[in-house]
Amino acid sequence: MQGYTEAVRWFAAGYLLRQAGKTSWEQVDAQDIQQWTAHLLDRYSGTYASIQFRALRQFFKWRADEEESPDPMARLRAPKVTVTAVPVFTSVELSELDKACQGRSFAARRGAAIIAVLTATGIRLSELAGIRYHPGDPARSDLDLQAREIRIRGKGGTARTVKIGHQAARSLDRYLRARARHAQAWRPQLWLGVNNRRPLTATGIYQIVACRDRQCGVNAYPHRFRHHFSHTWLDRGGAERDLMEPNGWTSPQMLTRYGASARGRRSYDRIMDDST
Repeated sequence: MQGYTEAVRWFAAGYLLRQAGKTSWEQVDAQDIQQWTAHLLDRYSGTYASIQFRALRQFFKWRADEEESPDPMARLRAPKVTVTAVPVFTSVELSELDKACQGRSFAARRGAAIIAVLTATGIRLSELAGIRYHPGDPARSDLDLQAREIRIRGKGGTARTVKIGHQAARSLDRYLRARARHAQAWRPQLWLGVNNRRPLTATGIYQIVACRDRQCGVNAYPHRFRHHFSHTWLDRGGAERDLMEPNGWTSPQMLTRYGASARGRRSYDRIMDDST
């Protein structure tokens, strides 16, 4: 439900008011939806644009039923999503992302921490946005930097704990020190907005990652880090079954999609070894 609400608010603030100059839902037509979708496709992945489109469609369908008004999306089709192999990051790309987050400003340290946590854990965007921080009450806080652990609430509210590396822990520690001076530091949400603004939503975090993408020329989006984490785990010899716990999977079927490229590389080295 929160994802649908965020999509509707973003459409209203990012397009209707700012670009189209429309102030009521009655003024929305199919062209508005098409232009907003084109904007999303130009800046984000096709999968993300499709998710936003479907969220808006649910809203306008609900509104048409409740208000007995025309549905501007009734004849529109969601953008096609081409299923392709998701590329993992190269060491050069990760280095460029790291450079794009350098600096001592609040935004820089927040960006560095977000990228570091995504790289170290591969957690879902919604899980990242849902991390809570209570510096005065460790029992309620999801962060334990000393143990290098983060408590995550996954799909269906199922909780699990993921480990992070030393680099991610350092990036989080730097961010937390900057966060302590934030006017909204009393809030439980870990990720806060710049200029003492309120906590970030999942959409806001996505846009931060996409901004780093544009700064350094690396095609970066949150879900790519999930693929990269899974690939790296398997490519370094991690057990496939053991990967299910940190990724929050309940079915081994997900291993087929996320681990295919790593399995192929390991099989090649084993079968086609020409070092002897």
